[in-house]
Amino acid sequence: MAPYDDWNKIDDEEEEELQDNSIWDAKKDVILFAIDCSPSMLQPREVEENEQMVKTCHLYAALNNAMQLQKRKVISGPNDYFGILLFNTTKKSEVSRTQSDMKANTYLFQPIGPLSATSILELIQLLNAAQEDPEELRKEFPPLTDKRVPMGDVFNSCNWVMRDGTIPNPGAARKQFIESAKTTLADLTQAGVMVEPFFIETEEKPFDVDRFYAAVLQDNVFVNDDDDDDESGLKKSISISRIEDLLDQMKFREVPKRALFNIPFELSKGFTFGVKGYGLVTEQKKGEYKYFFDLGHRLEVATVKTSNIDEDRDAEIEKSSIVYGMSVVGSNENDDDDNIAATKIVKTGQRPFYTADEMRSFRTMGLEPGFKLLGFKPRSTLKFEDNVKHSLFLYPDEHTYAGSKRTFSALLKSMAKKKLIALALGVIRRNSTPTIYAILPQEEHGDETAWAESAGFHLIPLPFADDIRSAPVAEGYIGNHWKSFQAPDEVKDAARRWIDKMTIKSYSPDSYPNPALAYHYEQLEAAAFREEYNPDAFEDQSEPNVDMIHKRAGKFLKEWKIALANDDSATYVVPTTGSKRKSVGLSSSKDSRNMYTKFSLKVDELKPFLRSKGQSTSGKKQDLVERVGEWCESRMVS
Repeated sequence: MAPYDDWNKIDDEEEEELQDNSIWDAKKDVILFAIDCSPSMLQPREVEENEQMVKTCHLYAALNNAMQLQKRKVISGPNDYFGILLFNTTKKSEVSRTQSDMKANTYLFQPIGPLSATSILELIQLLNAAQEDPEELRKEFPPLTDKRVPMGDVFNSCNWVMRDGTIPNPGAARKQFIESAKTTLADLTQAGVMVEPFFIETEEKPFDVDRFYAAVLQDNVFVNDDDDDDESGLKKSISISRIEDLLDQMKFREVPKRALFNIPFELSKGFTFGVKGYGLVTEQKKGEYKYFFDLGHRLEVATVKTSNIDEDRDAEIEKSSIVYGMSVVGSNENDDDDNIAATKIVKTGQRPFYTADEMRSFRTMGLEPGFKLLGFKPRSTLKFEDNVKHSLFLYPDEHTYAGSKRTFSALLKSMAKKKLIALALGVIRRNSTPTIYAILPQEEHGDETAWAESAGFHLIPLPFADDIRSAPVAEGYIGNHWKSFQAPDEVKDAARRWIDKMTIKSYSPDSYPNPALAYHYEQLEAAAFREEYNPDAFEDQSEPNVDMIHKRAGKFLKEWKIALANDDSATYVVPTTGSKRKSVGLSSSKDSRNMYTKFSLKVDELKPFLRSKGQSTSGKKQDLVERVGEWCESRMVS
């Protein structure tokens, strides 16, 4: 292994918390839509929308979905870049520096650039005009009727392609088109560009991908569907039969993977490889609020700055001159002995002070960021309760250490074969505390054409002795003797029946967005695009379907409640101890009626009775008496 400070380590003159490889890691998406403008894409058709038949076309649907994606990206990825390219149209682009390399019969509707509300509003205005006049898109983007743009040129210009369903065959020179398109696609794939087609079809006009696109896209690296072994056709993973599926597939690409740290992993002295850490689960929160300063004619963003001020001199203090002190019993806050801080001599009863570097050394114990292998243990020793925090995912880093992937893969396979976990001491950031981690291997099996390198390790922080807590109660008093919390078999079986009926077999977290964030983002989106927002139209997808629950498990829920009520422990009340006031209650409803008729009830008798019947106990004695009377009259037997 090359040492960590060898020539292949990226030089960094400034001391930073971690090595910053952001220039090599893609932290933004760059999406360019290529939409077909052939005559079939502009052919009017009627669709049902809000229980009404509306005239539209495939081009309108494609532009509408591109607009919806941009609106979603404004919230989830405001730093992303977006663009729209139209091909098979006679509209010519204005010659500029950014459009000088455009192919013939292609039009750059939105140049690639940062997402902006202005460009999205222009697209919304175009779509609104197309709703009023179905011929608006044909006038704006005249179709190319006598020929077609080669798909190789389209692949060279975009990464998301929208095609119609009438012309799946490019023409007579099929072999030449296939070879040209495959060559261009292979070059783009090696450069890290992913091209994904969306074949727009209808029930009347299905799209036959086997006539051309199956041969072009079959060997593409992003096609890795293990369930489809038919090599003659295109994989189903990139064939979309309905336009409504576009947004469902887009939402899974909104959160890019970003490395949390890039540090060395030391197996032994002089034997080190590099790893990167990723967070698989991170709580998504609302964006930070910004402060604006009203200048009268415009609003300017106010920069928030925190500084330390010396009250005596009324001057700002540099951060390097600040020291940290800890409270000591008997310390004198008014001691003005200046020699204490200078000589680091702490007198009895005085407060000790430390510099920022000393405080950092206390926290990190002098360790640099990295992992150090401590040993191995059987996988069975890893308990469920040991996972006290979110685990991280380790992946090899070849940029810092040559041969890291081979070493990483060999270690993973060996641990998985022997069913072992590793223990490591780690400091993931320069200012974090050392932690003992359990490293759990995870293998990933792929076919011959899929990516066959190692999957990675789960990095699980283990608790220290100070973090472990025991349950306050291990047994419960039921009946006349102590026994552990054990439900009878009848109650267990009754609960198991309704749980089985309510089990979600195909739960996908991607289908249930955070309702609080979704509601917040919808309001921001409406404000950004000057739209009216109706809070009643918000749909909480995480809200339980009560009607379906009662339909599927209502019968079993009632049986379970009856079984709970018939259990001996359901009627037992734990006796209270240490109460100064004796609790006086009514023995039966009959006694309460007798005492009620004599009006000899007391407050300390009324409240326990009302509480046992689920009634309110607030108010004066007269209110309590009336409440008891109403309850008795409703249940009085003549």
